[in-house]
Parts: sequence; C-alpha cells; structure tokens
Amino acid sequence: MPTPTSNGHASRLQIQEPRTMSPLPPSSSPIAFKEQQGRPPPTAHQTISGKLFRNLFKGLLFSQLTLISLLVIVLTIRGLISASSHHFHPKKWYPPLLASVAVSGVASLAWQCIFIYNPSRAVRATFWLSPILTCSVGILLVLIGSAVDAGIGSVFVLFAITQSLYGCWITTRFEYTDKILSLATAFPPARTREVVCSSITVSLVYSGFLVTGIGGATSTRTSLDLLFISVILISLAWTMQVLKNVQQVAISRARFVNFAHGEEMDAWDAFRITLKHLVGSICIGSTLVPSVVFIRGSIRSVNLMSGSSDEVMYSGADCFSTIANKLTTLGNRWGFVHVGTYDKGFVEASSDTWNKFRSTSGLEKLIDSDLTSSFCFLSAVSVGAVSSLTAGIWMLLIHKDYALEVTLYAFIIGYFVGRVALAWVQACVLAYYVAYSEDPRSVRFDGTIPHRIQRLQMLSAHRDNRELEMGREREEDSYNNC
Repeated sequence: MPTPTSNGHASRLQIQEPRTMSPLPPSSSPIAFKEQQGRPPPTAHQTISGKLFRNLFKGLLFSQLTLISLLVIVLTIRGLISASSHHFHPKKWYPPLLASVAVSGVASLAWQCIFIYNPSRAVRATFWLSPILTCSVGILLVLIGSAVDAGIGSVFVLFAITQSLYGCWITTRFEYTDKILSLATAFPPARTREVVCSSITVSLVYSGFLVTGIGGATSTRTSLDLLFISVILISLAWTMQVLKNVQQVAISRARFVNFAHGEEMDAWDAFRITLKHLVGSICIGSTLVPSVVFIRGSIRSVNLMSGSSDEVMYSGADCFSTIANKLTTLGNRWGFVHVGTYDKGFVEASSDTWNKFRSTSGLEKLIDSDLTSSFCFLSAVSVGAVSSLTAGIWMLLIHKDYALEVTLYAFIIGYFVGRVALAWVQACVLAYYVAYSEDPRSVRFDGTIPHRIQRLQMLSAHRDNRELEMGREREEDSYNNC
C-alpha cells in the first residue's frame, strides 16, 4: 500500500505545523504528551473493577483462541479421516473457499490503492459498486435453484436495493466526506503500510485456518457439527473485530499526536505498544460497540416507523431516543482514540470523547451524520461480495450441493478482511474529530468542520421553520373544518 504524498483537499498548514504548539486541552496533560513514545500514561481514575474486566476480557480472548485452535485441528483431522465414508469431497470443497480468502486479500489491497490514489472517486464508487456486487451475489444464489437458496438470494437483493436508496439519499454529503477523508488521511503516520499489511496477512491466515475446521465439521453434517461451525464463525467475527480495533487504536493514537500536538509518531511502535498494554480495553470495546450499533440502529428504525402523528408512539420514540443516546455515550468507536492515547478504560474513554463532542456546538450532530463508517462498511461488503462470487461461481460449476454454504462463508470472511484492511482510514478520521473537539481553535485545523457545522445548522433551522408552518396550516385547516 503506497503512502500518499499529496492530496488536493488537504491543507498543508493543518498538518505540517509540527512545532507550533497550541495550549493543551484539559483532558490531556504535558506528562501524557511526553510519554507518547512509550506506554500511554494510565488515568488516575482507573478502578479495581475496571482493571479486572480488562484482564478478564484479555484472558477470554487468548482462551478462546486456544480452544478454537484445538477444535479446528480436531475437526480437520476427523474430517479428512471420515471424508470418504460421508461422501465429502475435500478437493472440491476447500479450493474454492481458500481461493476466495486469497481473493479477499487481493481485493482489499487493490481497494487501498484506489482510495489512496483518488479518495473522492473511491467514495463514490463504493456507494454504487457495493449494491451492484451485492445484487450479483443474490442473483447467483437464486440461480442455484432450491427454495432456501432463492430465499437467501432475495435477502441479498433486498439489501442491495436498500444500499442503492441509501446512496441516493446521502449524495449531498459526498463533498464534505471527500474533504474530511482527504484531510485525515493525507499524511498517514510512518510505517502505516507495514501495520496494515501485517493485519491483513494475519486475518487471511487466521481465516484460512478456520476454513479447514469448518470443512472438517461439514464432512459429517451432524447437529453437533452445526454448533461447532456456529462457534467457529462467532470466534472469527470477534477476533476480526479485535484485530481491526487494535489497528484502529494504534493508528488513531499516532494520528492524534500529530493533529493535537504537531508531533510525529511511528505507527508500528504504536501498534506494538497497543498489543502489549491495551488488548483488554480493546476486547471490551470490540464487544460493546457492535452491540450498541445494532441496538441504536434498531431504535432508529422504530423511530422512523413511529412518526409523530400519534402521541403515544411519539412519547415511546422519544424514550427510545434517550436510551440510544445513553448507550452511545457508554460505548462508541471514538472512545478507541482515548484508549490508545491516555490508557483509559473503554467506557470511560467513550464517555469522555462523546462529552467533548457535545461541548462543541454542532459537533455531535456532525459526527452523527459522518459517512466514514458507511464508506468502510460498504467497502467491506464489496470485498465480501467479490469473495462470495469467486467461491460461489466456482462451486456452482463443480459441485452445486455446496454452493450456498461456501458462498455465505466466503462473504463473511471477505467482509471481515475488508473491515480489517480499511481500519486505518477510520482511525485517521476518528483521531481528526477527537483532536478537533479538544482544541477547535488550533492552527492545525482549517475551516472544514466549522463550515459544515454552520451549514447543518442552517438546514436544521430551515427544516424547523417549514415544519412549524406546516403545523400552523394543519391547525388552521382543522379550525375551518370545525
């Protein structure tokens, strides 16, 4: 992954003023900054229970890795021994899926190059290419022929339509997204390429290893084997989340040092320190953030469906919104920046960063409408779809009975490899926002965020006035009808 040297939207004043030190915000300290080259300074408010949970989750990570490895080895050996007696064909099952794993790595690296060369085109291409590829996977599953395959294929087609509608809805945000991505990723920390490539390699090797276990369980197809496959997939999902967030913490830490203090930090050194000291907090965050995102997304869907015409439904939607806001405060991805920079517990880091956003007028709403997470998600979906098409078409040609399961496994693995590959992009944007919230007047920031906040406030005021006028018109109509 080549390191970019220039960018059309990036302001050199913003990033290349390393010696003009602005006053440190209250949440940081001179000691914290001086120790950036070593372990992050622990915060004074770490509790015994917090340390206990961090050690517990760290132990849980390594315990599950050990147990899953033993399970995979046993399943692989058993599958190879019993393959002939259960009509399982390893030479037909393994090559398409392992090839799709390799394809996911190639596609991830290729997408990195496209993004670095032209971020603006990469963003637009993602929001249009992802629905097309997802729909192609759905069509492939429908072509397999069975009712179950057609049902799952229909879900993929519906997902593709949803992506298309979403892409049309957010087109007005593309210009700001181009600017913020360009500013945040214009000059990544030294040795970012090594961190990203190492993370992708680990994700590919681990995925390929788990594929052998899934194949071993598939060879006998008992109810217990279905449980084993489910456990392996859950382990894959959580481990990939941890790997992604380790990279995210390391690079966001190095990027935060540049944005907040004007100094450079080596990404590989930050990565090494993160693995040594911060895995426990990252494991907690890797569990909380997906759960909070899912719950918050569900609550948003309920709010959209409830509308405001019914008083009971409106009050319920308001209650759900309060719950969603509270959950966001307790667990959000921006907390990973403070985990890496100040060695805070994840819940404390999430709360502190979100309170910083709220203390800056308009920033919370801007953060909430940011498209970086959508870009990374749909990029990973695209990688998963490419992997899925590779394995599915291959399997459809040589052994149709395995086509559905292999296609789905390839999609899941490709998606997570894609998330790991683009973690550095999201890390840079997280660091940019958090550093801005701590010192909005720093000379290292241009007017991109203030101008966007002002624009959003104008749009919000215009929308409120229009709703007020519509409410008055409805009241007048009801009065006239009486």
